[in-house]
Amino acid sequence: MRIDGLADEVGWSRKRLWSRFGSQLGITPKRAARLLRFDHAAHLLAAGHAAARVAAESGYVDQSHLHREVTTFAGLTPTALAVAPWLAIDDVAWPASSPTQCPAKDGERLQRRLPILPDLDRPSSAH
Repeated sequence: MRIDGLADEVGWSRKRLWSRFGSQLGITPKRAARLLRFDHAAHLLAAGHAAARVAAESGYVDQSHLHREVTTFAGLTPTALAVAPWLAIDDVAWPASSPTQCPAKDGERLQRRLPILPDLDRPSSAH
């Protein structure tokens, strides 16, 4: 969303929006928008998507633009960020049914974290 559109949506002038962002959050609306875009891109990278696709889906001009932002915010390359241990996929925020997720990667991650549960549809052999 553009800053002017956000200001219009909340009924403030652009100047007031910038002022409130600065006083309440300590950053500008533009910086907040960049951080949100970076967060979205980082989660897509961690889900196993290619950097070029992530750049396009996250609103970056091209892959080198994504690379510069990742380096600026995380101090890593997109490839290194994708495997960073502190960037775990949150299954609540990024459900497997999301069209931007890579299903094979999600399944692999879920199977590593969840214990194997009995199939409730099959009759149990213990009866």
